[in-house]
Amino acid sequence: MKYIILGLGNFGASLAEKLTGMGNEVIGVDTNMSKVESLKDKITHVVNLDSTDITAVSNLPLKDTDVVIVAIGEDKGANILATALMKQLQVKRLISRAVSPLQKLVLEAMGVEEIIHPEEETAERWSKKLNLQGVVDSFEVNRDYSIIETSVPEEYDDRTLEEVGLKRKYGIIVLTTMKVTTERNMLGAKRQVSEVMGVASAKTILHKDDIMVLYGHNANIKKLLQDQNKY
Repeated sequence: MKYIILGLGNFGASLAEKLTGMGNEVIGVDTNMSKVESLKDKITHVVNLDSTDITAVSNLPLKDTDVVIVAIGEDKGANILATALMKQLQVKRLISRAVSPLQKLVLEAMGVEEIIHPEEETAERWSKKLNLQGVVDSFEVNRDYSIIETSVPEEYDDRTLEEVGLKRKYGIIVLTTMKVTTERNMLGAKRQVSEVMGVASAKTILHKDDIMVLYGHNANIKKLLQDQNKY
């Protein structure tokens, strides 16, 4: 996977290093030359430029990049401007950082669907979430076992957990399911809301695009996600 991370503060730098360590190609971007210099041997590429300058960012390989992450934290204005530029340049997948409820509302109003809250979520958690295709969210129980959220694929639609047989095939337990609905925030922008459907059982019926909360060994989870992505 190819990533561009705009903003190399504590969170952005940590995320860039972790994604690079997982074997991904990462381009880190910052206006601060000292930050760029400190990371040049730790991530794939580092670039010193202004992320709010459309001429400068247009020289980045945006069309060949899978995910662009706006990790600028201290300068909220720069964060919003850089995010707006990425929306304008139509990157494949855009994730932006919010450090206040108001900033989150503005980003949602701009149509940003994935928002990072680094004060609540660690770079470790986001690196795993980004590195495994199909993961909505994840939480590491220990070095071998995790709890993850993943969308119900089309092939599971209208089937029970017993019929799908995730425990039998992969040794994975479905803890619960969540129904995803859309509502509007204070500014009228659409956002997704998840409703927990209670403890899952063998008779729980799955529906496409709902969320399954899974618990299992990391290797088994990875195998399940790889198999789901084949469809």
